[in-house]
Amino acid sequence: MSTNTSIPTPSPTSTLDLGIGGMTCASCVTRVEKALKKVPGVSSAAVNLATESARISFEPSEQIEARLRRAVRDAGYEPRAADALEQQLDESPWAGFAPVAVGLALSLPLVLPMLGDLAGLRWMLPPWLQFALATPVQFILGARFYRAGWHALKALTGNMDLLVAIGTSAGWALSMWLWLFSGHSGHGEMPHLYFEASAVVVTLVLLGKWLEARAKRQTTAAIRALHALRPDVAHLIGLDGEVDVPVAEVLVGDKLVVRPGERFPVDGTLLEGHTQVDESMLTGEPLPVPKDAGAKLTGGSINGEGRVLMQVGAVGSETVLAQIIRLVEDAQAAKAPIQRLVDQVSAVFVPAVLVIALVTLLAWLWSGASTESAIIHAVAVLVIACPCALGLATPAAIMAGTGVAARHGILIKDAQALELAHKVDTVAFDKTGTLTVGQPRLLAFEAVSGQDEAALLAAAASLQSGSEHPLARAVVQAAQARGLAIEAPDNVRAVPGRGSEGEVGVRSFLIGSLRWMDELHVAQDALAARAAALQQQGATVSAMVERTTEGLTLRALLAFGDEPKPGAAEALAALRARGIRTVMISGDNRGAAEAMARRLGLRPEEGEVLAEVLPGDKAARVTELKQGGRVVAMVGDGVNDAPALAAADVGLAMGNGTDVAMHAAGITLMRGDPALVAAALDVSRRTVAKIRQNLFWAFIYNVAGIPLAALGYLNPVIAGAAMAMSSVSVMSNALLLRRWRPKG
Repeated sequence: MSTNTSIPTPSPTSTLDLGIGGMTCASCVTRVEKALKKVPGVSSAAVNLATESARISFEPSEQIEARLRRAVRDAGYEPRAADALEQQLDESPWAGFAPVAVGLALSLPLVLPMLGDLAGLRWMLPPWLQFALATPVQFILGARFYRAGWHALKALTGNMDLLVAIGTSAGWALSMWLWLFSGHSGHGEMPHLYFEASAVVVTLVLLGKWLEARAKRQTTAAIRALHALRPDVAHLIGLDGEVDVPVAEVLVGDKLVVRPGERFPVDGTLLEGHTQVDESMLTGEPLPVPKDAGAKLTGGSINGEGRVLMQVGAVGSETVLAQIIRLVEDAQAAKAPIQRLVDQVSAVFVPAVLVIALVTLLAWLWSGASTESAIIHAVAVLVIACPCALGLATPAAIMAGTGVAARHGILIKDAQALELAHKVDTVAFDKTGTLTVGQPRLLAFEAVSGQDEAALLAAAASLQSGSEHPLARAVVQAAQARGLAIEAPDNVRAVPGRGSEGEVGVRSFLIGSLRWMDELHVAQDALAARAAALQQQGATVSAMVERTTEGLTLRALLAFGDEPKPGAAEALAALRARGIRTVMISGDNRGAAEAMARRLGLRPEEGEVLAEVLPGDKAARVTELKQGGRVVAMVGDGVNDAPALAAADVGLAMGNGTDVAMHAAGITLMRGDPALVAAALDVSRRTVAKIRQNLFWAFIYNVAGIPLAALGYLNPVIAGAAMAMSSVSVMSNALLLRRWRPKG
């Protein structure tokens, strides 16, 4: 456990989020990414079909953002504001349905005669009326397919729009040819026309895209809910008393009034009053948290009881809520490793489908089928093969999974952590602050015979008074409880993983671990037996040494005790019940570490305790745990845990810890509750299962549908319905993740 300090990490590149309009399938994703990566200075570009956005990393240069937007437009798509999705917050559930409604109204009269044929009734509409109904659908409602398909052709690539445009145009043109050149343009028996096929396919594709858009709005519900937590107005205490100002104008250091039932507009500290704060939307914790003067307040949480006064500590992008939103958006914008394989497949998918459709046409002609029949079978291949679902399968599941996890206090920073967490078979926990309360008490202070115990305790508290380390705070609290005077120390120096030294008055002291005292060759015989006894009882023992002209001399022992977190033992047992190995890593001596481990239900004799581990060695221990192909998760909360979190396959940082730990971890647990570790692994498992299910259905529609269409078992109307439903089924399956709840 270390101080709650943020170490800024300089970024050599800038990042831009850009909305992309007009994408329809996985092939579009590949095309936009290629166009963006060709812009000089761009190091990476990840395009997400589900959010219709791109995240681009680049070296800052003149007009780079304009060049990126131009590249998107030249590729045939529309660059938009990054928050275009958020602008849809107030849209009606029926927004964008008008073209679909028109298509249904025009297509229904064309479909009814087909139903009549099944009942032996001849309801065939006159050819001119079929033409009048189908043509507006084909060329007005379907104009988007021609535009996007033309852009794809110019770029020598293919996409869903190109397949739909070619397939429906072939059906419409075939109908025109049969009508005008079959010899029955005037009177007599008219051959069957296929106007209904082209019109219905266009309408069904539009219906499928509209249903997709509705589902996308639901997958972004978590982000929208987080944005909604930010109030627009704050009650500022100014020169003229209380005045309402926009939250954007609030400055660090301002004093704000927050009334009962209102949300805290920004982060800060409670100055006056007492209240209960509902932080459930941020941490997933359902019970209100009591707050007194001096307590930290988080923007977006709800003030429960009384009118309080707060002082602003962070505004804008520096608030906890803004960082949470950024973490969730980062995860939803990231590309999962499995998605890269999908993108590679989709890059060659559309050209392959065009070849299969051509082979289908030629094969049917060669077998003696009529030109009419051969064209219809080829059209069915083009329509059934549209790769919409393929591009949505992975990002839709990731958006739903990260969104529901955020609602329960689990922030997943990147898609790779989400995809990998379900494979974890070993979880290593830091002890202090992760499995224990992290608020140790000074259980014993024993001075060497002949020394003034009170004077030494006062000196120890003085030396530790400037430190935020939990053990240092315990010493200060113990001295204050005895009414001892604490003075400011001089020349204080912290020795990482060992202790600290400095001067109190005219005396110079060192306080640190017994291991450090051994390294310094300090004689400990006077209190060795007592130190061993305290360690066997589970206490963490430190020594206080005075630097004199004669060298380093032992003056006192300090024994600290901590308590396990409520539910920590149950959380470890739940992981073991799933077959996951649990390990505790501690810097304490072996006796103290093993005593705490047994209280937590761990088995030291089976290697479940790694004791006397220096902060700098934690990463090496995690690397050792990974040997043999094991997938290791590390759970910690301090600055000294950051290297270990980064070394693990999956890092999980406790949200009550430090910014550095959370930066190094792929997953942040907003509550310091070890039970959330199992929940994080579970939501990963559920999300990966949805990804696999979605990819299975996306592929099965194509793998099964293309041969059926090529062999003549599917007509274009059925193929169009199946293609539209493939996208809807993938989105609907992903949305089932919203019902996930942590066990227990």
